[in-house]
Amino acid sequence: MKNDITTEQKIKAAAREVFISKGFAACSTREIAKASGMNVALVNYYFRSKMELFKLVFHDAMEEFVNSMVEVFRTDKPLEDKIRLLIEKEYDFLSRHPELPGFIVNELHREEGYEVDSSYFDKVLNSGIVEECQRAFEAGTMREINLVSLTLLIMSNCDFPFMSKNLMKGIHKLSDEVYETHLNNHKKIVTDMLISYLFPQKSI
Repeated sequence: MKNDITTEQKIKAAAREVFISKGFAACSTREIAKASGMNVALVNYYFRSKMELFKLVFHDAMEEFVNSMVEVFRTDKPLEDKIRLLIEKEYDFLSRHPELPGFIVNELHREEGYEVDSSYFDKVLNSGIVEECQRAFEAGTMREINLVSLTLLIMSNCDFPFMSKNLMKGIHKLSDEVYETHLNNHKKIVTDMLISYLFPQKSI
């Protein structure tokens, strides 16, 4: 049984690398098999098809992405501290997995893209963060903003710097190491900017 689990893990790990680097449509089961050191028959034995394997890889990617947010929202910290911690954790998470936002967005924009299960986002909605924001609006401690705009503010400022890495490096002629330094500095800028906007009384 241990060997079976190890084999599945090797195939999934290889599939993740191949899917993320090439996308679902541009890769084949044969490529995944080769990357995992297995044969095509063994990949099909464990996962039945490329689509079934992709669903598992995509599910794991979405779980990682969403759980990093939910973990913050479920803490007992004040709302302002949660936003600060969320930005900190998002930058740390994306530093370890810089390929995930681009992979998720690209697959959702494919002509025959993979449809996201709404249950991923139900985790966020059920974390209590919506109610907490509503209480802050009513108390006047947080600027009133709808959930869509709040999500866009945070994701665009946290995810885009990683998704645009190659573009930014090209425009400004930066090495990987120098760009990493800029990301670390940008994290503080983003935090200060969002906190000042969302909690305006703090900047008075």
